[in-house]
Amino acid sequence: MRVRSSFFASFCLVLEVLSVALFLRGFFPVPVKSSFSSKSKLSPNLSKVPDPIFKRVVIVLIDALREDFVFGPNGRKYMPYTRHLVERGSTHSFVAKARPPTVTMPRIKALTTGSIPGFIDVVMNLNSPALLEDNLIWQAKMAGKRMVFYGDDTWVKLFPKHFMEYDGTTSFFVSDYTEVDNNVTRHLDNTLKRDDWDILILHYLGLDHIGHISGPHSSLIQPKLMEMDDILKKIHGSLILKETEGALPYLLVLCGDHGMSETGSHGGSSAHEVNTPLVLISPAFKRKVGMEKPPTIEQVDLTPTLALGLGLPISQNSVGRLIQPVVEEASLRDQLRFLHLNGHQLSCLLKDSMPAYEKEEGYEQFRVAEKSHGNWLKLVVEGNTSEVLNNMGKKVLKQYLEALRVMSAALSKQMGKYDMYSMVVGVVLVFQLLLLLLLAMPEALSGASEVDLPVSSALLSLPFYLLCLLLFSVHMLVCTSAESACYFCSLPWGLVFGAVALSSALLCILHVTCATKKNSRSPLFPSPSRASGGGWSLSELDILLLAGTAGHTLSLSASSFVEEEHQVWYFLLNTLCLVVFQDVCRKYFRERSANIGVIGCSEDKDCLPPSKEGYAVASPLTDLGVTGADSERWLALATPLLTLACCRLLRSLNQTGVQWVHLPDLGHWLNSSEHKTVLSLLAAMSLALIYFLVQRRCSWVSKIALALGLLGVYSYRAAVGNVVLPWQHSGGNMSKGTMKARFVYVFILGIFFTGSKDLLRSQVITADARLKSRGLWEIYSGVVLLVALLFRAHNLPVLCCCLLVQSLMAQFIWKKLHYDAAQTTIMHYWFGQAFFYFQGNSNSIATVDISVGFVGLESYVEAPAVFLTALSTYAGPLLWASHLICYLSSENRSSVAVGHGCYCLALLRSVPAAAYVVLVTALRYHLFIWSVFSPKLLYESMHTLLTAAICLFFTTMEQSRSSSRP
Repeated sequence: MRVRSSFFASFCLVLEVLSVALFLRGFFPVPVKSSFSSKSKLSPNLSKVPDPIFKRVVIVLIDALREDFVFGPNGRKYMPYTRHLVERGSTHSFVAKARPPTVTMPRIKALTTGSIPGFIDVVMNLNSPALLEDNLIWQAKMAGKRMVFYGDDTWVKLFPKHFMEYDGTTSFFVSDYTEVDNNVTRHLDNTLKRDDWDILILHYLGLDHIGHISGPHSSLIQPKLMEMDDILKKIHGSLILKETEGALPYLLVLCGDHGMSETGSHGGSSAHEVNTPLVLISPAFKRKVGMEKPPTIEQVDLTPTLALGLGLPISQNSVGRLIQPVVEEASLRDQLRFLHLNGHQLSCLLKDSMPAYEKEEGYEQFRVAEKSHGNWLKLVVEGNTSEVLNNMGKKVLKQYLEALRVMSAALSKQMGKYDMYSMVVGVVLVFQLLLLLLLAMPEALSGASEVDLPVSSALLSLPFYLLCLLLFSVHMLVCTSAESACYFCSLPWGLVFGAVALSSALLCILHVTCATKKNSRSPLFPSPSRASGGGWSLSELDILLLAGTAGHTLSLSASSFVEEEHQVWYFLLNTLCLVVFQDVCRKYFRERSANIGVIGCSEDKDCLPPSKEGYAVASPLTDLGVTGADSERWLALATPLLTLACCRLLRSLNQTGVQWVHLPDLGHWLNSSEHKTVLSLLAAMSLALIYFLVQRRCSWVSKIALALGLLGVYSYRAAVGNVVLPWQHSGGNMSKGTMKARFVYVFILGIFFTGSKDLLRSQVITADARLKSRGLWEIYSGVVLLVALLFRAHNLPVLCCCLLVQSLMAQFIWKKLHYDAAQTTIMHYWFGQAFFYFQGNSNSIATVDISVGFVGLESYVEAPAVFLTALSTYAGPLLWASHLICYLSSENRSSVAVGHGCYCLALLRSVPAAAYVVLVTALRYHLFIWSVFSPKLLYESMHTLLTAAICLFFTTMEQSRSSSRP
């Protein structure tokens, strides 16, 4: 069966997306849970828990509170009252380390369950389901504790019907950093006067929203932190007034769920994102005499500490350990009782998560401490009060603390149980599709751009049916003998049989294809159509593109290369520009006389370079009144050099990665209030150049809409305070700019409508290639306008340089040097990857700018917010892929080029995807897999999905082109 290359590549990519999705479903593990973790099977046995230490607990959780905001040099300026308590009050202060992903919902789960959530919770963060796992809030409710909550409505979704009173506010509308906190504070006066509650939880979101809008060094940070400091002072004062003689003391907890990166976001594993302050305030503690360096603990350690402090059972799945200084004022017997309860809970969890738990060092240490504890209790019961007994008790306490530390560390490394069967099935399918793409390369890149798939011979062969039976038997065996739940086993039998048949068919097709090539003795990779002769004829550019793509794939095996992947792409892009520069020199200087002879010109005449078809091609400068081969020659020579200059400028604009992200960059300098005028001029110049570069191929209606839309973009940025208008004072009031953003959306939709109309007319009515090309470029201009609206003001030069490089490369390099579709596609892919990092993105979730999801929205609406955030994040690859579509589908390109481009895109995505799923499977139990490889895997999956959509569009364009031929 013969199919077009574009259809074949699109089919493979769609199947690969489904295979990667199955792999991801198995890779994101089920968290480690005790076999008794189902809440329906739990009944809090309060008789096993000592009496509570605290009568009331108030938790003030400030979203994105970094530890240096309290303990750093600016702590006295930002939060003076809190800093005074830390230095001189009855407090215990700690740096609580949060495990990635540092996103709100996973951190709330960690604080209440004591477990370590996985990266799948990043997706769940958008729509938090009710938490069914054993947790502190449920235990408190079952014990009759009366709880009140105000703040982030994630708590209300996780714990429905748990609070006797609550008021939730949405956490996703990041443009609001005032009302979102006022809605919490307005309840305080009335609540603090009452005595009908035991636990009060306040979750403030304003600081996090300021970080997303303008970063941790914004002028808005200090007023917000001082506001939080005043609130803490009010709560503390009220608790002191209600303190009575002989009653149990209160506990006031100040903490953050996660920190804030240098760009104001979070989600990754940098120090500023994972280190949060934890301040415990209570008259039960000794008063401090000076500032001490706070020790570092795990954030999940707060869970067992609060549980025991309130006289509640520790959550079954908690991996935290008791914060011993909190109970150091209790009797030695009570302290040992607390530590024994914590150790017993951790040992039970260890039994459920590790088959060889008895050989674990922590478990052995706990057994020794437990035995020593028993001997000590016997002596205490007998009435022994000697100093030896006291020293023996302190020794048991140290044994417990060490056992808790080792068991907690072992459980934290375990992380979860992977669904290995689903992962293996996904890996097998991905590799089968990659091999099929590689074997089909000679035909897919041939002049006919068609692939001959032996589908009939494979499906009608006996091995196909035998493989189906064998694989189905293996599936039955795995599903019936699996000890844990498996997603692939839970699928309907029809889908399972389809997957088994697909895998069997792919194996048979691969076998038949290999046998055919072997019998015909044809090479696996024959010479490309552009090569002369019968053997290989690779240019320096071909070698660079092949070696660079393969080298990048190999670099993914090292975590440091993943963290700093942008450096790889910057190096490859610079090398590419130098090789292109060499090709330009060879064409216009070394071979100048040969080219002149072909056209039949003399050296003193202005001659046009020959085209691939043998006739002269008009210079793109003729529209500007400039003619002659000399001007074209020098512009072509300047293009790679100008591209190098643009890349160097953009590297300085946004620091990214992990190692040097903290260093100041040009973007920080431009965003400072002192340089707002410079940023305004740069943004205005960038928008003007964007219009000049994009409008050339649009109709006059789209040109007008584009101009008004770009003016609206600047007005929107002025409204939100990023830039200033000439008649506007720099200290003017800021707004959300909602109406101005919607004004731009209207013009974007108008441009999309105009381009779609021209595109449909060219396919249905006139079959006009020029009209079709104009429609494509108009849709592309609409995408550019949308990206310009979503980009922050200092990133507009990134968009401007992207369009400039595209225009120069298209006019003077790709056409004039006659690069084929495969070379052009790979170069577009490289540029798209590099511009992804030029935007300031990295392989950390922390660099995802969620504030763009609310441009033009008054409130949080999930679908458009997710779409706009994804579009802004992948704007670089999307713009270069869109330009590739327009370039290959232009009127003077053959339909074969579209098929070649689609096939190359599919192969470029399949190679790293296959390598990455194998690498992640091999390293799944390493702890750094969560902070480095999990975000990268999510990015790769999204990029593969984007490439599949682009290839489907390629296929549609090629099919419509074929059907429109006379």
